[in-house]
Amino acid sequence: MAGFYTSGGINVKKVVLIPDSFKGTLSSAQICEIIGGKVAEHFPGCQVVSIPVADGGEGSVDCFLTALGGEKVKVTVKNPYFEDMEGFYGLIDNGETAVIEMAACAGLPLVEDRKDPRKTTTYGVGQLILAAAAKGVKKIIVGLGGSSTNDGGCGAAAAVGVKFYNDKGEAFVPTGGTTHEIARIDMSGRDKSLEGVEIVTMCDIDNPMYGPTGAAHVFGPQKGADPEMVLFLDEGIKHLAEVIKRDLGQDIALMPGSGAAGAMGAGMVAFFGSRLQMGIETVLDTVRFADVISDADMIFTGEGKIDSQSLRGKVVIGVAKRAKLQNVPVTVIVGGADNDIDPAYGMGVTAVFSINRLPEDFSVSRHKSVENMTLTADNVLRLIKAAEQLKG
Repeated sequence: MAGFYTSGGINVKKVVLIPDSFKGTLSSAQICEIIGGKVAEHFPGCQVVSIPVADGGEGSVDCFLTALGGEKVKVTVKNPYFEDMEGFYGLIDNGETAVIEMAACAGLPLVEDRKDPRKTTTYGVGQLILAAAAKGVKKIIVGLGGSSTNDGGCGAAAAVGVKFYNDKGEAFVPTGGTTHEIARIDMSGRDKSLEGVEIVTMCDIDNPMYGPTGAAHVFGPQKGADPEMVLFLDEGIKHLAEVIKRDLGQDIALMPGSGAAGAMGAGMVAFFGSRLQMGIETVLDTVRFADVISDADMIFTGEGKIDSQSLRGKVVIGVAKRAKLQNVPVTVIVGGADNDIDPAYGMGVTAVFSINRLPEDFSVSRHKSVENMTLTADNVLRLIKAAEQLKG
């Protein structure tokens, strides 16, 4: 058990840090380092537990490894253009759980100046899943986000033995540009090593497979799709949904999250038997959060901006709800806060602090993020110390 600072009645023995990243400015790990340093300064000897959080996209594996320890395993897999590359996944829980981020081999940065969601594939993600299963894991966590693809997870499915046939009876690996050619899906050849493995998919959006709020319309443009291509991709995903319903007996077109990552959410459900779960809920379950905070005096969390969308169950509220069950106070440090967040206080949030000290445009303030986070954490901890002294 770590020691703690007791001078003047102060009795803060344990603090848990579990922030989301401030996108474009501070990573979750950086925030943990800054706040953790200030905790050590104001409460020498206080035990600090850092749980950096990622949303399933790039950096998710490293966040789990930082929080829990484990091993990063490197594997040769296919990149978005079916070219060999070095991918990776994480092993945690003494090798019983694998963590995969699809961005590791299907991410947008990997295509560089070749953006074309008609041609890109999730095949490498399936290879990572197979590699993890071959290690004998009991559970696989797959993080969606940052993808360059729009293939409905067909590439990943093909990598594990699911067969896709066109109307000539020829087997092929569908990409975003060829999902409309799928005439039949055959699951019988799916690799047996996946049987009995629990697969959980981290998914923080609720978009359906297709339509105005579907995979192609909402996320296609950032992957290189012009308006005409968006319509083409959308029709392909609609066709895929119909074939899945007919051949696999699963009507998942409107399932919240099925449109995530180029409809990879749908593919994880249909081809891998996965359940879609909010990223923070997956993190909290995996790190056994209830046990971690059982003797904590304070939790620090936060995100770039807290607003009404945050209240739907993203990092801050996910943390706060579980903390409320154990009456642990939750301090939220954010880049900005809207005026519609009052319900957060009833969900377990104790107080919300913005790091921005002056009314500056984000283009200016973003360059001061480290300084502003440091100053805000320092002031919050000064307040906590003063309150503890009054108690004493």
